[in-house]
Amino acid sequence: MGREGAAMTNLTLDAEALYHELLRSMQQLLASYTQAPRLVGVASGGVWLAERLRGDLMLQEEAGTLSSAMHRDDFSRRGLSASGQTVLPFDVNGAHLIVLDDVLYTGRTIRAVLNELFDYGRPASVRLVVLVDRGGRELPIQPDFAAARVALPASQSLALARDAEGHFSFQVQEVTT
Repeated sequence: MGREGAAMTNLTLDAEALYHELLRSMQQLLASYTQAPRLVGVASGGVWLAERLRGDLMLQEEAGTLSSAMHRDDFSRRGLSASGQTVLPFDVNGAHLIVLDDVLYTGRTIRAVLNELFDYGRPASVRLVVLVDRGGRELPIQPDFAAARVALPASQSLALARDAEGHFSFQVQEVTT
């Protein structure tokens, strides 16, 4: 699902246009549920998406936040992330959840947040929705929806940014190891 992309040297992605594509897809996805799902954002970009979607979709229920910090397999190298802690203002047991993230890459963050999520209970279903799938998976994790698919070299990272008015943009950065 979503747009297909190719490897690009000078990557230019319109984060606002991709967000609007995500919003349209979420409207369709929500209509397919008999019991309204809960939005849960992965700290931090996924939380920004969940908050904005909640408002644009006029959902009453507060969105949750999932942190990957405690379940990362590279915890000893990364330490605790300053991006936020898990906050789930609802009972996870039996709930239908849509986990939102900004960029899906190796799958390790999603594995970690799923472990964190199951520490809180057993949901009825979990769907993964991302703004951008950049490939490069190290684990067998795939999104149910991606607004765009792009390929970047492993030496670059792609991160969602948000300005003071809440508008999204992307930042491509060189990764130093």
